[in-house]
Amino acid sequence: MKKILIEVPTWLGDCVMTTPAIENIIKTYPKVKITIFGSFVSTAIFAEHPNVEKIVLDESKKAPSRLKWIYNQAKELGEFDVTLTFRRTFFSRLFIWLTKAKTKGYYRRYTKDVIHQAIRYNDFVNKTFQINTNAQDLKIYFEPFKYNKPTLGINPGASYGSAKRWYPEKFAKVAKEMSATHDIVIFGGPAEVDMANDIESELQKEDIVCENIAGKTSIKELCQKIGGLNLFVTGDSGPMHVAAAFKVPTVAIFGPTKDKETSQWMNPKGVIVKKEMECAPCMKRVCPLKHHECMKLIETEDILEKIKTTHHQ
Repeated sequence: MKKILIEVPTWLGDCVMTTPAIENIIKTYPKVKITIFGSFVSTAIFAEHPNVEKIVLDESKKAPSRLKWIYNQAKELGEFDVTLTFRRTFFSRLFIWLTKAKTKGYYRRYTKDVIHQAIRYNDFVNKTFQINTNAQDLKIYFEPFKYNKPTLGINPGASYGSAKRWYPEKFAKVAKEMSATHDIVIFGGPAEVDMANDIESELQKEDIVCENIAGKTSIKELCQKIGGLNLFVTGDSGPMHVAAAFKVPTVAIFGPTKDKETSQWMNPKGVIVKKEMECAPCMKRVCPLKHHECMKLIETEDILEKIKTTHHQ
């Protein structure tokens, strides 16, 4: 096995959850050279991976003809021993079908049981390569940033939709409580700058200094800054999975999504805060009942209690 092509998921968090499966391919074929194909955000985590020789961005949506772009790209990439996609879209299947490879793998769910997404991805790799491995740690090959003193990261956003988001004023309260012992850094993607600014202005009212880097980091910087934290408070999001890869002590807030499938994988220092409700997990982007109680009922005290009990301080 010399060369493989992997199309990774579009979202950062999903992509991080494929890394145990990808590491198992490498454990089986240590000298394999990998070409990574996918979105700008998700492919960025492979920039310093020792086995990745090439990263190709999927820019098919910008092309005059998406089909033609995919056809040409699949042909241009040349021959591989194996090509596979971790996505389930028509265009992903088509892309892999058009590539030149002896073996082609198309991701699917092999069981209806509730299992973690990292295991699903690993099962797919096991089937494709006919190997028998277990999903181990998440892996990102960037060096964590070194902060000068204990640092709390706050990540209010969740790119999936408003239903997954806790409230800026509550995040700000957590930060206030922790500010005596921790420096505060606020994280977020380009779409979450407003939420981050709301938190920052709440803290400024109390003369609490924080670093707001929402929308200002590359993916590499985001990973490094999260990797160096002493504590992270976050919604169910891509950065939450990045924190898990670096085993950062994390309090993750869950509402409408399935924590059994997408919580932090193999982070012994990760804990979950959620309210058991009949309507959760609904998996909706916006609360269908208009009350958003799965998030509203979570209080600042719930988070601070978890921080205490998990010996994060």
